[in-house]
Amino acid sequence: MRAMFRLFDTYTRKLREVQAQDGKTLRFYCCGPTVYAAAHIGNFRTFVAQDVFRRVAELSGLRTKHVRNITDVDDKTIRNSQAQGVPLAEYTAKWTQKFHDDCEELNCLPPHVEPSAVGHVAEQIEIVQRLIDSGHAYCSEDGSVYFRISSYPEYGKLAHLDAQSLDLGKTAQTRADTDEYTKDSVADFVLWKARRPEDGENYWPSPWGEGRPGWHLECSAMSHKYLGDTFDLHSGGVDLVFPHHENEIAQSRCACGGDFARHWFHVTHLLVDGAKMSKSLGNMYTLDDLARLGHQPSALRYVLAGAYYRRPLNFTLSGMKDAASALRKLSRADAALAEKAGDKTAPTYRELVKNPPGLGAFAPAWQSLLDDLNTPEALGHTFSALHALNASELSRAEAHEARLALRFIMEALGLILPPAEEGQPEAPTEVQAIAQERWQARLAKDWAHSDALRARLAELGWGMKDGRDSYQLIKL
Repeated sequence: MRAMFRLFDTYTRKLREVQAQDGKTLRFYCCGPTVYAAAHIGNFRTFVAQDVFRRVAELSGLRTKHVRNITDVDDKTIRNSQAQGVPLAEYTAKWTQKFHDDCEELNCLPPHVEPSAVGHVAEQIEIVQRLIDSGHAYCSEDGSVYFRISSYPEYGKLAHLDAQSLDLGKTAQTRADTDEYTKDSVADFVLWKARRPEDGENYWPSPWGEGRPGWHLECSAMSHKYLGDTFDLHSGGVDLVFPHHENEIAQSRCACGGDFARHWFHVTHLLVDGAKMSKSLGNMYTLDDLARLGHQPSALRYVLAGAYYRRPLNFTLSGMKDAASALRKLSRADAALAEKAGDKTAPTYRELVKNPPGLGAFAPAWQSLLDDLNTPEALGHTFSALHALNASELSRAEAHEARLALRFIMEALGLILPPAEEGQPEAPTEVQAIAQERWQARLAKDWAHSDALRARLAELGWGMKDGRDSYQLIKL
């Protein structure tokens, strides 16, 4: 029997079971990157959370169809390619490849379908025509086409905005024709943007004249083509709730019918050292930036996957060091179980999807993931399980089962365990002296002094594993 997987729904503001409408395949759409530059860690916070969602869904027994778009035409891509004198297709191809490379470094599963906006202009024109024909959109004097928000009474329901907040009566006079207006802007939004000199050669013919699609329109066209007029779940960063996803709902339901998305999964934003990321503050990190500082993608994956998606994540460089240390501990535990089991072959993700193991001590960690992707709680349960197992005498069969369960949780989180260390380096004299002093304090039951010395060892990058008659120094 398949495990029940529950996830918070932005629309209803309730925990709801993640379900496949057709009873066979969970069909979901994720708003993908705008490929005008390298994606930063704030972008990847969302993409990693979506990857954990997919992994948990598949490991719980659901088949999936994952669609994630590439936005390769909008204000930013055109502006940047024009500034560099590079054709739009060449410019966006470079950054699309960079995005794919970074996703691979972070161990993100590739989507089953990855359509691009430029590759689906015809589908977008078709939706615009449907909206005009049904009275939900109108053509302006310059050839641009706008969605008439007042024609859709349900507008604002996802973001939980009322009519007074939206002031729909004024939208016709406050039309927004930019892809970049802020989430507090309220206006009839642009579906088709008439050709302008600053667009250069980036335009397409349409019944309303030469131009290009508006940003909000792109996702509706691509999700409809690959998932139909009603699908199971839609995801993106919380900054997309309004207006982007609100606009998607309006234009999709009015043009295509159906319910559009049945479940909405949004990921909360990322801070850096307690502040919003910005170029002016110098805190907008990419994977390449972190690599130059000596940090591995595996540590970033741990930081991003290990944070609860509904709470802001405060990213720090010290947190990256802690993540690297935690991964080494997990790798040592995995290696120890493999040694006891007499089998160092690690199961693959697909093998675990096909044949999930019994979870034993790791069952609470899995339950935390099934209960609204509570990843920090799952990691806490994982370390508790490892601590309990470490104190047990395991048979070869028990060690084998425990290792399969550990690997199951690691694959659910998409964590990349570093190679097992062949041996511990020799501890410096200072570290050995502190360790010996701490051991004596422990024997004397001077717990306060013992704890203080353990903390000092941790500052120096070392830990102590206490046994009955002796201890072992471990490099963190």
